[in-house]
Amino acid sequence: MIKPLLRLVGAALAFCCTPALAQPFPSTYQPLPSEPTLISNATILTGDGQRLNDASLLMRDGKIVWVGSGETPAGTTVIDAEGRWVTPGIIDVHSHLGVYPSPGVSAHDDGNEMTSPVTADNWAEHSVWPQDPGFSRALAGGITAMQVLPGSANLFGGRGVTLKNVYATSYQGMKFPDAPHGLKMACGENPKRVYGSRNQAPSTRMGNVARYRAEWAAAQSYMRDWEIYDIKVSEGDKKAKPPKRDLKLETLADVLKGEVIVHMHCYRADEMLTVLDMAEEFGYQVGTFHHGVETYKIADELAEAGVCGALWADWWGFKMEAYDGIQENIAIVDRPENGCAIVHSDSEEGIQRLNQEAAKAMIRGQRAGMDIPEERAIRWITENAAKSLGIADQTGTLSPGKMADVVLWSDNPFSVYSKADKVFIDGALLYDRADPALQPVSDFELGQLQEAQ
Repeated sequence: MIKPLLRLVGAALAFCCTPALAQPFPSTYQPLPSEPTLISNATILTGDGQRLNDASLLMRDGKIVWVGSGETPAGTTVIDAEGRWVTPGIIDVHSHLGVYPSPGVSAHDDGNEMTSPVTADNWAEHSVWPQDPGFSRALAGGITAMQVLPGSANLFGGRGVTLKNVYATSYQGMKFPDAPHGLKMACGENPKRVYGSRNQAPSTRMGNVARYRAEWAAAQSYMRDWEIYDIKVSEGDKKAKPPKRDLKLETLADVLKGEVIVHMHCYRADEMLTVLDMAEEFGYQVGTFHHGVETYKIADELAEAGVCGALWADWWGFKMEAYDGIQENIAIVDRPENGCAIVHSDSEEGIQRLNQEAAKAMIRGQRAGMDIPEERAIRWITENAAKSLGIADQTGTLSPGKMADVVLWSDNPFSVYSKADKVFIDGALLYDRADPALQPVSDFELGQLQEAQ
């Protein structure tokens, strides 16, 4: 088990590494107006392992009021969902929408700052283009929230951002309220290929690890410098000078304080174990390994360490470190005790059918003899994804009091024929397959359509 965050950095964690400042670039997200809505007579997968047949769900004031059965207030819109299924909104923990938007031209290539192996001071949200048509395509696939990450060229790629999948003029209008940042890290072939090809370091896996450790050590020193400064100030030393602010080390210090979640692109089991040892050395917690083609080899170790695996259903073999993949990977990582398996996309197309990707992983597990019903598999794209992003207290399950992020499916969502009929975000109907007026497109697309006419 990874030791507590205070293990090595000690009392320094009690101190803030920068002067008291308001959180920069705050979320300005406001839920859209909604009306009380009852979905009745549906098969409901609650996202926390329950399946309710012929059940109902009430949404009001942007929240889930009750699931199963209960009182319906006067004036409630009623949707008869007989023969249809309801799930929480789908959450993709690994997306590049907005930072690699459509159309895919070089002018939109904003996801990888390939100028240094350490770009922890970069924030993906500053590249997000809210008019990316990919957001509406994802909404039609039932995606209500996602984490947008920088690319994987660098050891420390920068901060990711969690977004609500709503239309807004600025990315701040999409930022999921109170969601912690993620730190995108990458191991293996990508960093050593990018910088080795330039005759720069790192050019090997050992070079990767050496640079990680150097940066974590620097972050610890940075925190100690601030601790010393804060002590001097508390003792009345008016001549005390604060350390120079370092935005890269500030991000790493926030990881050490447990305020930023590590999301690590890593394929091989041996490298993931090395990263877990490094996390123990420096006293931080790895949140999620992404891609993790070989996570099935260390499923018990991940469960013991409390680390999620955000994985593909069946992508493998496109480079050497992705070669040893099996289609039962996700099902094996979903250990009965403390397992945290997630299906992610890493694709502007895959995000549109994440339910089908989960279905593929579920079927492969079943064929291998594992007991994986729909109510368990749905957690891979709802509850577990919310846990990975630090937002499970707000969304991810159809629990009373949580955000009314809800998808009404035409059929079993694990069927290739099923489509999202209606998608609610905070109780507001944002997408309706039967209503062209609720199949919105971005301003960018509207301009293109006008030009075509």
